[in-house]
Amino acid sequence: MAESVREPAGRPDGEAMCPYRLVLEHVTSRWGVLVLIRLLERPHRFSELRRAIGEIRQVSEKMLTQTLQTLERDGFVHRVAQPVIPPRVDYSLTELGREAAEQVRALALWTERRMGEVEQAREAYDEARA
Repeated sequence: MAESVREPAGRPDGEAMCPYRLVLEHVTSRWGVLVLIRLLERPHRFSELRRAIGEIRQVSEKMLTQTLQTLERDGFVHRVAQPVIPPRVDYSLTELGREAAEQVRALALWTERRMGEVEQAREAYDEARA
């Protein structure tokens, strides 16, 4: 039986940013998806993450830092700073983060499998509107 998803009561105009929507936004953000999927493989150092994600899309150090901080604050990412020179910081997924990352990866794989159908639907829509 499928779980039902209820919209929590918010402002009358429906634009209230519910707590679960904010978390979903963090997890599904442009960089959040890539960070979670990459950390699902294994823990990474900051520079490793930046290189790995940079192969897919250009990510600035600032954006990666903000994404990691947001995911850490939400309890998805664990950050360990090693007291060595040069400084070393390792990032890994928490149990909560691993569960979220598995869901995000499943959606990414589904999207990849069904992209042809999405493109066909877009073309049909555009042709009908032309």
